[in-house]
Amino acid sequence: MPAFSYEAINTEGLSRKGVLDAESPRAARNMLRSQNLVPLSVELVNRRSGDTGSSGSSGPRDSGFGLNTPLVFKKQVFSASALMVWTRQLASLISAGLPLERAMTALIDEASTPAQRDLVAALRAEVNSGVSLGKALANHPGEFSELYTAVINSGEQTGRLGQVLERLANDLERAQSLKGKILAASLYPAVVSVVAFVIVLFLLSYVVPQVANVFASSHHTLPLLTQVMLGISRFVQSYWLVFIILIALGALALQSALKGAAFRQRFDAAWLKVPLIGKLSLGYNSARFASTLALLSGAGVPILKSLETAAQTLSNESLKIHALEALVLVREGAPLASALAQNERMPGMLSMFARLGEQTGQLPEMLEKAAHHLGAEVERRALNLATILEPLLIVIMGVVVLLIVLAVMLPIIQLNQWVH
Repeated sequence: MPAFSYEAINTEGLSRKGVLDAESPRAARNMLRSQNLVPLSVELVNRRSGDTGSSGSSGPRDSGFGLNTPLVFKKQVFSASALMVWTRQLASLISAGLPLERAMTALIDEASTPAQRDLVAALRAEVNSGVSLGKALANHPGEFSELYTAVINSGEQTGRLGQVLERLANDLERAQSLKGKILAASLYPAVVSVVAFVIVLFLLSYVVPQVANVFASSHHTLPLLTQVMLGISRFVQSYWLVFIILIALGALALQSALKGAAFRQRFDAAWLKVPLIGKLSLGYNSARFASTLALLSGAGVPILKSLETAAQTLSNESLKIHALEALVLVREGAPLASALAQNERMPGMLSMFARLGEQTGQLPEMLEKAAHHLGAEVERRALNLATILEPLLIVIMGVVVLLIVLAVMLPIIQLNQWVH
């Protein structure tokens, strides 16, 4: 039965908005009138992201990333944090024994935005029509990833939907926490770098030329440091636009080249070898791979499907290729630990915990421990990197500003000596 969003007024003239299930717009209006409400507008809630809305809609309404519109112009209904909260709420309601339909009805009432309310109402309508929750989620690929729907499908098939949702919410929370800590560790150095660049650019393009103008009429030779700074200043003033254009063209060329699979693989492989940052990227991808594998295997997804899905979540193409090679080895009969150990990129800790899990029959638990340890190592590396970069950037900025100040002050000191 389709879902309709409505706006109506009651007998006291107060406006009311909500969502209800009905066979048609006319049936929806009749239901509102039976509740002593005067319908102002009734619209069909989208059943799929990107489907066209119904009566009164002037065009398509998209709940997520559709196929017909460029990705940059789309906005997801659920942000990463909102999806985590929604999953946690659904898990709590299902674990408390509430039927799925009633749980989703409660979540419609708790939706924080109209777009979220419409999306959850569409999901409830599909579930009420006999579609499983996993298939209903799969109808909105822009909102729910393949990993998300695979875990939900497995939870429904095994009858452990509440437990699986709880584990999924925990995994989303860990991912958010790890990203947040990495961002927090890199934010301060980034801000310092930007501020330092702006200050240096201002000094070179404005302050140093002012000094040159003051001493332009003097027939004395300026100090070497001042001459060097004036040369740099003239270069910045003359070629700053060319410099910006070259940076923009370089970025566009790199973005275009990264669309090629071969170049992207070589670039990502080289990225892993960059000092400090490479190990940070490797640790983050390995932690997410282990966490995804633990989540899927714990939910009852077959190991081959788990490996394939976990490999697709890797953002580094080089690591993704290695993970798919491990998938081939497992398909040929090799143990998971041995297949992962063949990968020189993956940390040895991952294959070690996988071996322990296979030996004890507790593979999901061991993989989860591996993800925890790898995540903790990433946090430690990010903190160490920030600890090193913060004073280093401050020292570099201080030295550069000191040189510019000296370039300005030396002619003034020299002028005082000439006067005396």
